[in-house]
Amino acid sequence: MSNKIVSIHDLKREFKMGVEIVRALKGVSFEVEPGEFVTIMGSSGSGKTTMLNILGCLDKPTDGTYLLDGVDIGKQSRNELAVLRNHKIGFVFQSYNLLARTSALENVELPLFYNSGISSKIRHERAVKALEAVKLADRLDHLPNQLSGGQQQRVAIARALVNEPVMILADEATGNLDTRTSYEIMALFQELNQQQGKTIVFVTHEPDIAAFSSRTITLKDGKVVKDSRNTQVRSAKEMLAALPVAADY
Repeated sequence: MSNKIVSIHDLKREFKMGVEIVRALKGVSFEVEPGEFVTIMGSSGSGKTTMLNILGCLDKPTDGTYLLDGVDIGKQSRNELAVLRNHKIGFVFQSYNLLARTSALENVELPLFYNSGISSKIRHERAVKALEAVKLADRLDHLPNQLSGGQQQRVAIARALVNEPVMILADEATGNLDTRTSYEIMALFQELNQQQGKTIVFVTHEPDIAAFSSRTITLKDGKVVKDSRNTQVRSAKEMLAALPVAADY
């Protein structure tokens, strides 16, 4: 059994668009070790979104292999993929995807409703623990519209953590946030990675966000054009502290 969280070899994904065949991924290969913080970068049309959908078990490759925590994604049925998604992956989206009329605690509990082996008591305890991990213990009963954008994204991160997944998959998770709040969220991701050993794959088009990770994979025209270690990983906490304090008017 592979000890890699992600093992991708010669991955290809083709789409039929009328009579044309669009080759979105053209033989992509890479691996992600447990505890790595990897960013996947690429401009529009690079294959980044297709890669994200396959990584998140929302789509299957046309050819090649993708093993998630040792499980071959290409051989799974739709129902099996849904179970894998719920147990192995914690998703964090750009738009938070929180239920508007539901408290922070209930939003975080949501993924656990699909796990019949977890009692309501355990569900509650794990949701509280996840919200404590993102420093929102005092916001359990708040609705999304009572929270700032950064706090809503923290709830989304807590929801991603609650199932104790093998990988957190973030899609442009700072895209809707200002610089200060982006640094706060990246500081949280760095803390989850460095102090709790969480494996994070962060999809972004922003080089300054990629600089917070330990490794960057760059896609272009459906291929990996660069896969490099970041020798000088930026500290989001330090960059946050260096920002000028906003003046009160």
